[in-house]
Amino acid sequence: MSDLQKAWAKNRLSAVPAEIFDERDEDEADNVPELPEHFDDDSSSASSASSTGTVIPSPSQNLFARPQGAPRGRTLQQIPWTTYFERELFLHDDSSPANPTIHAYLTSPVGKGPLFVMHHGAGSSGLSFAVVGDEIRKRLPSAGILSLDARGHGSTTIPEGQEINLSLDALAADLLSVILLTQKEMKWEELPPIILVGHSLGGAVVTEVANSGRLGNNLLGYAVLDVVEGSAIDALQSMHTYLSTRPAGFATLEAGIEWHVRSRTIRNSVSARTSVPALFTLSEKTGDSRPWKWRTDLGATQPFWENWFVGLSRKFLTARGGKLLLLAGTDRLDTELTIGQMQGKYNLQVFPEAGHFIHEDLPEKTAISLVDFHRRNDRTALVLPPKVSDLLKQGKKV
Repeated sequence: MSDLQKAWAKNRLSAVPAEIFDERDEDEADNVPELPEHFDDDSSSASSASSTGTVIPSPSQNLFARPQGAPRGRTLQQIPWTTYFERELFLHDDSSPANPTIHAYLTSPVGKGPLFVMHHGAGSSGLSFAVVGDEIRKRLPSAGILSLDARGHGSTTIPEGQEINLSLDALAADLLSVILLTQKEMKWEELPPIILVGHSLGGAVVTEVANSGRLGNNLLGYAVLDVVEGSAIDALQSMHTYLSTRPAGFATLEAGIEWHVRSRTIRNSVSARTSVPALFTLSEKTGDSRPWKWRTDLGATQPFWENWFVGLSRKFLTARGGKLLLLAGTDRLDTELTIGQMQGKYNLQVFPEAGHFIHEDLPEKTAISLVDFHRRNDRTALVLPPKVSDLLKQGKKV
């Protein structure tokens, strides 16, 4: 560099005012809101996906700012269900004493708004849909959310001494019963328009209900989250290996929440703080250093595994109503669904940055997809032309 260039650079730098470091700014940056309005995605999948493209910095990007995805001192305290739902229901079909008393969470639809009926996967609970349900209502305030605990899960109970029947027929009958009993409990004159949403095992259950046609014209459509027949059956082969590596219990609920977040089972800490506590029950055994045990024994459900998923793809494609499939990767598609997608038989969206719990990892994106799906299938938005007979009665020329 010449002397002339050095002198020019020195003059330019001296014109730039020096920024004064204030430690109070650092302290303020550490104050993280308890319930953020949006959720940052910190998944490794998202990092891998984003690395395939070219990142072009813009003037609005603060590239050297403190990362907001993992704030220091973040709490793992439980978030109560009342944050997201209006009420809880305990529903029992009195036609048979053998029927379970099903626990469900409800926020009622407003006016002629739709009812999103949610069914969780094996080992989960109705609170799995708490955060995404809240995101749905932010975008569609008239919508209602009904999310149940399946038998053997959450706070749903069966008569003492009775074995838990987790067959697909029993679970589908429970879901249909919950919808009808909720209508009776809430004194609705008629059922609202319904969107069925199921994750994993729940996807098989909502597909079974849709395929039965029992909801008639009340069913607008059904959405299945991250489950297809081929990959689900293949994954069952490694289920015991997964269960053997999972801790048998935890010292506190916070430890259970932390395990789900650290193991990336659930990649959104707010959703984990809401849904995970319902997965555990406190053991009464004295001296147990890890008294919080899993509420559902997934290993005991093995006799029902194949029954859940065999024939799922065919039923998904042939049942009446709009169809939406949300996946965490296109590799999960089997041959039958791939052909169906090419033929335009259903809507497909892929979220490669999410794990298996798409709706918990990415509640905002999932809510946007579900609300858009409802709008595409909403019959109240259709404006039909007047009938010719009505025009003639009015004396108008046709």
